[in-house]
Formats: sequence, structure tokens, C-alpha cells
Amino acid sequence: MSFAYHAYEAAHMMLAPARGFSDAMHLAFRNPANPLTYTPMGRTIAASCELFERTTRRYGKPAFGLPETTINGVKVAVEERVVWERPFCRMVYFDRRIEGRRKPQPKVLIVAPMSGHYATLLRGTVEAFLPGHEVYITDWVDARLVPLMAGRFDLDDYIDYVIAMLQMLGPETHVMAVCQPSVPVLAAAARMEAEGDACAPRSMTLMGGPIDTRRSPTAVNCLAMERGTDWFRRNCITKVPFPHPGTFRDVYPGFMQLSGFMAMNIDRHVSAHYEMYKHLIAGDGDSAEKHRDFYDEYMAVMDLTAEFYLQTVETVFVEHALPKGTMKHRDKPVDCTAIRRVALMTVEGEKDDISGVGQTQAAHDLCPNIPDDKRVHYLQMGVGHYGVFNGSRFRSEIAPRIADFMLTLDMEAAKSRRDASASVARKGLKVAS
Repeated sequence: MSFAYHAYEAAHMMLAPARGFSDAMHLAFRNPANPLTYTPMGRTIAASCELFERTTRRYGKPAFGLPETTINGVKVAVEERVVWERPFCRMVYFDRRIEGRRKPQPKVLIVAPMSGHYATLLRGTVEAFLPGHEVYITDWVDARLVPLMAGRFDLDDYIDYVIAMLQMLGPETHVMAVCQPSVPVLAAAARMEAEGDACAPRSMTLMGGPIDTRRSPTAVNCLAMERGTDWFRRNCITKVPFPHPGTFRDVYPGFMQLSGFMAMNIDRHVSAHYEMYKHLIAGDGDSAEKHRDFYDEYMAVMDLTAEFYLQTVETVFVEHALPKGTMKHRDKPVDCTAIRRVALMTVEGEKDDISGVGQTQAAHDLCPNIPDDKRVHYLQMGVGHYGVFNGSRFRSEIAPRIADFMLTLDMEAAKSRRDASASVARKGLKVAS
């Protein structure tokens, strides 16, 4: 598979002349000055050219595109700022330009999945929490853009990154892991608690994550079990070709991951593109725009380092190291029973075909020492994997529950501080008298 990436690049180069001709035709038959633009033939040609362009395009990284939010009915400007950075990740803070004194609100670090798509896939997740939270997100870097001199990046490094970000943000932080990062976030919390780190998060919310893939195994889980790590090493790992900055780095290419995603529901994707074709011919611009918005995000993929991908496959899907209690981080055991102070919430989707029902809930069994009043599990009926962290039901049913969970913990912590201060004051009065 060492030449798979080169073949992919060559295919794009060979399609360049056809794409150029198609773009010219599309412009010609979308030009208001062309009488044929308004005919059924003209609309058909323009629709065909756009469909060809979209299915052969290389999609770049999308923008978060969240310039403002609404707080108590008032629109507030939002500025993205990078507040922490390492070669393979940046932490982005969505700074809400609130005038005057700010009322304390929960601080949440959203750990985006490093599984092929960019962190912008969680745009809806960020948007839902912006009005009432200080929001940070992990913005993972495409591995093909990281030079070899930057070194390796594996699952241990991922956990190190999460720990470093939590240490920067402080002990009052709530961390939210969407899908794949549920395992490294849980491992990070376990290691921080075991080390007595005061910056361990106040809570962690794990959403649709593969904590124990032996429960309700999905097609993805079964494939990993059947093939094993060596198969993925032989068939999925390739080198980044010239002239990308990460030339010669071993990666699991994003285009392979995208192919896998689309193969799982190929009929749905073909139907969606055919529907867009019909909308374009009919002049239904609104429906076509919805299709564009979704697939501009869905088709934008990034490469993963080979060592991270293979270690994740082996640790999470083949060996089930975390639920078996054999997982290690830098040769130190990941012992979830060490977690006592970090509250835990798990969220699952009834129709999730990536992380089956029960896989995320398993975290509660692994963390028996978390008090019952600091743990919550929620199963959202009628949603699949994507619906766990995005969409109308996420906004109306899931996000409010997570927000209430975080706010309750913050209020309890504030009350504990006030009680402790009052107790100290009372003791001081007794000594003085």
C-alpha cells in the first residue's frame, strides 16, 4: 500500500483537464446572459457539471464559521483565538465579546475526534454551548501537513496532549469527548487522579465513545476484530507523497477513511447526490444548498499518523485494553478505579451504528469510586451516531442535559467553597474570643 497515496494524487492530476472543461461549461450554462441557461437543457448541463466537479474535488478544511452567538436575546460577537499549540493540535478558544463584567459560566473543553474529519464537524456542538459556556475545542492538524522533524504522534501522545490542555485550563474545567476521544479522555482523567493532579477536570462527558466495543458490537467493531492490527498495517498505511509538508510520513490517509464511511451507507449517498441533481434541474436552490453544506463538511478529511491509528485499533478494538484493565500510558497503568473526584456523564444514541448501545455506558462500570450523585447516563432515542452530538434532538434534548450537569457541579463547588470560607471565619472568631 506504500504507493496508494501516489495513485490517489495521480488520479487527481489526470482529472484536472476534465475538471477544467467541466468548470467552463458550468460557468457558461449558469451565465444569466446565456439564453440557454433558462432552458431544461441548460439546467441539466449545469447540474451535471456541478455534480462532476463536487464528486472529483479535493475538499479543504472548512471554517468553524461562528462569528456571533445570542446570549439572553442579544447578539454577541465571537472571536476564535488559538490559546495552546503543539505540532499536531491547536486548542481554539471561542472568545465571546461580552461587554462589562462577566458572570462565571462553566468552562468546557470539547475534545474532537481524530478519526478522519476535522474538528469543524462539531460546529453544531460548539454553537449549542456558546451562549452559556466558555468553550474551547481541540483542532487536530492534518498529519500530511506536519513535517517529519516534528516527530511521532501516537495514542500516548494524544493522552499527553489532553492532560496538558486540562492543566492549562485548570481544575474547574469540564471536558467533553465526542466519539473516539472517549478512551484517551477517560485514560487522561485516570492518570491525573492517580498522580493526584489538582487540575483533573471537574467532570467528563463521554458521547458515543468506544469504551468497551465488546458490548453491542457494530460492523466497524467486528471488522477490526476479524482483520487484526497487522491487516490494517499492511493494507491501510501509506506514505505522504511530495510536495506535502509531511512528505514520507507514514499515515492512514483521510481518503481511505472517507471511502470506508461512504461504503457503509453507499445507497444513501448515491440517492442524496441524485436528489441534488434533480433539485438543480428544478431550480430548487435551497435544497441544493443544504446538500452542499453537508457534503462540504463530510467530504473534507484529514490524514492520521500511522502510529496513532494502529495503536488505537489494537488498544481499543482488538485488545479491549481499557475495559480489561490492561491499558497503559507511558508504561503506567490506566486504572479507572482511581477516579473519585471527576464526575461522569455518558451519552448514547439508540440507533448508533458506530458505537453500539452500552459501549459508552461501560465507563460507569470501570469507575466504581465516582459517587452516585456525580454520575449520569442518558440514552437518546431515535438518533444515530451523528445525532448524538449534532442536529435538532441534540440541541433540544441532549445539550440541555449536559449543560445542566455541568452547571449543577459548578454550583455545588461554589457552595462548598462558601461553606469552607464560612467555617474558617467561624473558627477565627472562636480563636479571637
